[in-house]
Amino acid sequence: MLGHHYTQSFLETAVASVNAGCNLELSYGMRNNVFMRIPQALAMGNITLQMLRDRVRPLFYTRMRLGEFDPPAMNPYSSLDLSVVQSPEHRNLSLEAAVKSFVLLKNVRGTLPLRAQALSGQRLAVVGPFADNPRVLFGDYAPVPEPQYIYTPRRGLEMLGANVSFTAGCSEPWCKWYSRAELVRVVGAADVVLVCLGTGVDVETEAKDRSDLSLPGHQLELLQDAVQ
Repeated sequence: MLGHHYTQSFLETAVASVNAGCNLELSYGMRNNVFMRIPQALAMGNITLQMLRDRVRPLFYTRMRLGEFDPPAMNPYSSLDLSVVQSPEHRNLSLEAAVKSFVLLKNVRGTLPLRAQALSGQRLAVVGPFADNPRVLFGDYAPVPEPQYIYTPRRGLEMLGANVSFTAGCSEPWCKWYSRAELVRVVGAADVVLVCLGTGVDVETEAKDRSDLSLPGHQLELLQDAVQ
């Protein structure tokens, strides 16, 4: 709020935040943070002790439920490892969530979904800076996954048994350097083309906003070339 000039100081920000119901500040590693002004606000009467207790109670209730204050041997979460997190049951649930979260703006002539039997003998081209680059597939505040569990569009589509060809066109999301000739060659020989574009944390993330929604660099040109 201070950065957006809603308040003029950390003290004002702490008062406004606590009164509005906020009970958690993400200021890891910052000794001088907004909520360190809460004792001063309390002493000045800007917030009450009861309000402070009401804000803190759900935080500690959640921490207690997660077993933070229990001996590690008593905490059931301590025994969880990748064999549990990446179990077939959990992976199937993740797949279901991914399928149900897609937003399909158009589906001309029922092109999607792609089915393995329909692609038999078809030549499939997967192009774009997001087609086979695991590093750019995760958003801000994402975990660091084990490489064997990452499926890029190229890797996933190769599992369909189709004849898959690939070119990135540009190696990173900013797409400052673009190989049009390579893209035209790969796309021109394909029956089905999937263009994988976007931004990723290289282009935009927290504290790294953009002034427009345009595709970065030569990505729009890459898309137009693929369509043409």
